[in-house]
Amino acid sequence: MDSRKTGSWAALTARAYWLRAKAAREAVFLVQLLLPLYDNSGRRVPYERFTELRDELTERFGGVTAFLSAPARGSWKQDDGQIDRDEVVMCEVMVDPLERTWWAEYRKTLEGRFGQRELVVRALPVERI
Repeated sequence: MDSRKTGSWAALTARAYWLRAKAAREAVFLVQLLLPLYDNSGRRVPYERFTELRDELTERFGGVTAFLSAPARGSWKQDDGQIDRDEVVMCEVMVDPLERTWWAEYRKTLEGRFGQRELVVRALPVERI
């Protein structure tokens, strides 16, 4: 094998690893919280729950974006075949680093506050451009 090609391949591979490591260092996460307008018993969640969440996330992370005016409608099938429906709003926070343990505990806290068996809290890697 031509040593120039081998050397070039090794240099490209090293550069790819360096770029991947650099991207990982610069990556941030977008944490999205899908929050219901109604609790599991069908009662409307008080608006104060949303302002409390906004204040907590702003204090901890420096800001939050809340999409409250146009709720999304979702439906899903339960194990027993029953169809459940919900209206949700979304809040987003940019974080670096992603504190998975903190978010898992916070999700449990919010499940209690919003009267839910389970809330969706997801983290997406984001590349800043």
